[in-house]
Amino acid sequence: MAAGRSLAQRLQQQEGVHGTAIDLGLERARTVAGRLGLLPPAARCIIVAGTNGKGSTVACLAALLREHGLHVGSFTSPHLLRYNERIRVDGAEASDAQLLAAFEAIDAARGDITLTFFEYNALAALHVFRACAVDFALLEVGLGGRLDAVNIVDAEGAIVCSIGLDHMDWLGPDIDSIAREKAGVFRPGQKVVLSDPRMTPVVEAEAARVGAQALLAGRDYRYTAEAADWSFTMEGLVLQGLPPPALAGAVQQANAAAAIAMLQAIGLPRPLDAAAVSRALRNLRLPGRFQVVAGPVEWILDVSHNEPAARVLAGNLAARPCSGRTLVVAGILGDKDAAGIAAALAPLVDQWILCGIDGPRGVPASELARRSPLWSDALLVADVKEGMALAARLAAPADRIVVCGSFLTVAPALEWLGLY
Repeated sequence: MAAGRSLAQRLQQQEGVHGTAIDLGLERARTVAGRLGLLPPAARCIIVAGTNGKGSTVACLAALLREHGLHVGSFTSPHLLRYNERIRVDGAEASDAQLLAAFEAIDAARGDITLTFFEYNALAALHVFRACAVDFALLEVGLGGRLDAVNIVDAEGAIVCSIGLDHMDWLGPDIDSIAREKAGVFRPGQKVVLSDPRMTPVVEAEAARVGAQALLAGRDYRYTAEAADWSFTMEGLVLQGLPPPALAGAVQQANAAAAIAMLQAIGLPRPLDAAAVSRALRNLRLPGRFQVVAGPVEWILDVSHNEPAARVLAGNLAARPCSGRTLVVAGILGDKDAAGIAAALAPLVDQWILCGIDGPRGVPASELARRSPLWSDALLVADVKEGMALAARLAAPADRIVVCGSFLTVAPALEWLGLY
């Protein structure tokens, strides 16, 4: 690739290098990473897998590590508005210059190997982390686990946040098939935290099969909600009087507890202490995860894009009573279980506003409406910004507007609200 191109130009070029947007496998990325000396990307690495909750868990891990004096790189996907959001060092987004330097090195090393867009992304993260000499690299799985590009890294710890039906064309037709794919990140001797006590036994069985040590929520570590705070207990660690995570929603306590359990299990140079953990929890920030914008009409933005995430969103909405109506602005990609999302949220919704999404996997609102009979009386609009404007006109004081269905829905909503 010719030097001197902007980040946007390089990203556009990367979309066509391999010819197939999704092509799961480790050989291409592992070979290029080996040529660049990127394995491992840091002295210590943690990988985070699961259907939902990965981004929040990575954010919590990063905050905890930084509060304990460690230098942290984190890789997540997708982004909301800027590609740079995917790669962070000590909370700061990677600069265009850092990304361009990484891409230049990757292209020089790959020779005739073609890479997918995500493989470029993962390799760039490893390059930035090596260049910055981070103490810890936190790696979020993009799709599945076993054949996801981040699985070229042998991490000392792995967290599985949740298992649900999503990406079934790639991962398998049922929960157990999907679980095996996600458990493909496990390694012999690795510490594995399973943050949902109801997780399918297949995950723990896979950990045992490869010789990893599984730590299950509710059995190997516990967290208990009190009136205004919560406590965490695990062998060798008791933390009391912890504040609720600044990320809203009941599931965030489970994500935070999993992060604490992981760091306790693998050990840090400085033991975890309640004051540092409390600061980390209070300072958590992650746009689009049950993000509440207060006002006469309350806005709630959530990137929930599959049926399990929609059930979590429904639970969070039910726990936050509204004296007025609930209007939902929803944009959902064509390959998602739109009917499942509709069914999960429908008991709480007074008015649906369905939005079209552009792009290869996007569908117009009219097509989305045909996916569920629950949307027979939905209002249909061309795009999210039109949906936002319509919802704002229809809402009265004490109503709330929920925006959900995709990162590609929440991103323009944040822009429309002037929040990002």
